[in-house]
Amino acid sequence: MPSAPNLCFELNRRSLLQLGTGLASLALASPNQAAKDESVKKSKTTKFQIACMTLPYAPFPLDRALTGIKSASYRYVAWGTSHREAGGKQIPVVAADAPPEKAKELANKCRDLGLEPLLMFSGIYPEDSKAMEVFKSRIRQAAAAGMPEVLTFGHTKGSNRKVWVERFKELGPIARDHGVRIVVKQHGGETGTGAACAEIIREVADEGIKVNYDAGNVLDYLHLDPIPDIKKCADVVYSFCIKDHRRFPKDEDCGPGLGEIDHYKLLHPVAFTGRTMPLCCENIFAPLVPRPDKPEGVDALARRAREFLETVIQGLLA
Repeated sequence: MPSAPNLCFELNRRSLLQLGTGLASLALASPNQAAKDESVKKSKTTKFQIACMTLPYAPFPLDRALTGIKSASYRYVAWGTSHREAGGKQIPVVAADAPPEKAKELANKCRDLGLEPLLMFSGIYPEDSKAMEVFKSRIRQAAAAGMPEVLTFGHTKGSNRKVWVERFKELGPIARDHGVRIVVKQHGGETGTGAACAEIIREVADEGIKVNYDAGNVLDYLHLDPIPDIKKCADVVYSFCIKDHRRFPKDEDCGPGLGEIDHYKLLHPVAFTGRTMPLCCENIFAPLVPRPDKPEGVDALARRAREFLETVIQGLLA
């Protein structure tokens, strides 16, 4: 049996060897674990798709809207409702009763320009007597266009929740069968918050029906801060209509980053969902000053909106 001093030395030597082995194992494991952690983080990172709606170009022809959006370096586009064409008449981008081939033709035109179409307006309230007919037509159009989303919203004076739920439960499977999703945004009244829209979507419980978040409308119609609101519905938010809003010195909607909404706080709750999420710029205009009377002025505002959103996203995902 070794003497006490030798025993102490042996124990200390054994402890050091064990410690060294443990540290070596940790050193070998750490890069692997770090790689795994990074892989998990990347798999959960939201893929934001910054699109410009043709809506800000409504006073100008649709073709000019598309070329302007492309010149502002967008990769994605969302279709507005109508444009002033030759002769000064407002013509629907795609009429509600147009055959699906019309939507396909427009989508091909967009792709020829290098723009991928992401969203179109339904053009009807869910409680309208003709809603089911129009929604089914829009779903077929969106499917023909290879477009993922059809946007709808409620009347500013309120909505009929029971009717919404019944109709969305019927429309959800139809939308999914066509590879399309119906998204519902806030528009004042009883569905003026994301939380209110989310309650309906959760009751419908169909992957074909989700929430589109419009922070500008929440602040505009209800004068509520959208940041606490989006946290109540982030789990069912699948896209955004991007518009800002300011109440001083004049109450008006405006382009992102020009109002009172903090877009870092707005997008943070959905920044790590693993989803592909369209951000469709609906309002790009500067507050307090007149809107451009030439399309080149809209082009410049579209570019500014894109650059602002890219900066926010880059910071959030860094």
